[in-house]
Amino acid sequence: MISAHDNDPTARAWAIAAHEYRRERWRNQLGWTREIYAQPTPPAHARAGVPEWDWRLSIAEIERDAAFSSFPGIDRELVLLSGNGVRLRFDDGEVHALHPPHDRLRFAGERGVTGELIDGPTHDFNLMWRRDRFDAALWHRPLVGPMVLFVDPAATWAVHLIGGRAAFGAESGLAPLATGDTAILQAGRQRQRHVLEGGGETLLVRLTPLAQA
Repeated sequence: MISAHDNDPTARAWAIAAHEYRRERWRNQLGWTREIYAQPTPPAHARAGVPEWDWRLSIAEIERDAAFSSFPGIDRELVLLSGNGVRLRFDDGEVHALHPPHDRLRFAGERGVTGELIDGPTHDFNLMWRRDRFDAALWHRPLVGPMVLFVDPAATWAVHLIGGRAAFGAESGLAPLATGDTAILQAGRQRQRHVLEGGGETLLVRLTPLAQA
């Protein structure tokens, strides 16, 4: 369900249940991912060789050692959600391991990198965004009681529930969140306030348009 705030009809908020994520092949066909949501790029800002989205949330299913897809013009951040870890071996010699419970790493999408499983398959939260159009921040936070989120004009927040249960205030019109679900909060022209209550763990993502974009 998509809801709009009465004081700003350009604001939108909606929840996406985990079973609604779209499973698709990696760009290089070497693995699978479940796309949570991708924000389309306006036609005026489309560019050859760059994906047709401004930012994207997904969950990569790493089932074997494999090279990651190349995404020129994209920055990305990978967070270990489940499994015993993955080693990121970059073509330039850097090696960085993501260990349980939720290690993460930010890197440029055009860097060549291979994911090597440490001990069995992993699921990894994957945030990607066009660096020429957006700034992105990601936090891992516990949810104990109420959490207040302020979404600034034109910005977007995403709340991914790693574990537990949570619900926004009744005025939001959003369905409750269970483990693995995601909520997208877009402010529109005016700053919006959202209250999330429950118990568990979250990944919080903030995407802010660049002034010159």
